Amino acid sequence: MGALLALSRVIDWINEKFGIVANWLILLSCLISAGNAFSRYLFSASSNGWLEIQWYMFAGVVLLGGPYTLKMNEHVRVDLVYGMVSERTRIWIDIICGILFLLPICLILTYFTWPWFVDSWRLNESSSNAGGLLRWPVKLILPVGFFLMALQGISEIIKRIAALEHIIDVEFKYEKPLQ
Repeated sequence: MGALLALSRVIDWINEKFGIVANWLILLSCLISAGNAFSRYLFSASSNGWLEIQWYMFAGVVLLGGPYTLKMNEHVRVDLVYGMVSERTRIWIDIICGILFLLPICLILTYFTWPWFVDSWRLNESSSNAGGLLRWPVKLILPVGFFLMALQGISEIIKRIAALEHIIDVEFKYEKPLQ
């Protein structure tokens, strides 16, 4: 279990770094949006590339920031049962749902989006809009983001199994939604 926990720490570290990238993409996207609006209204000059780069950054925020959100246990849940059960039962729910739902869908999506990226890269696909950008960079974010989410799912499963076995004491904080 020690080697698996070390792997979990490496995965957590990687996704923390991508979480930082996602945070910076938010700021950069806001600055580009403001600059584009300023340019459009002040100089009557704009570019589809400026709009597209914001979409690309949004994709980066969601797909690169998602694994970090899972790591921080801040992801959205369907809270019909989760809020009413003990912490041990929550840990079991996280393990079972991670194995049955999170990992399979992330691996399937990684598998199916990789060829989509490769085709785009081979063709050097670009936007059909005037002044548009290359498409392959944003298509690369898809398999990378889903793969990182699968890795983070593995990390979370490892930590929860270790917590069940009382190898580590981890607080999997959970706040019930206010209703």
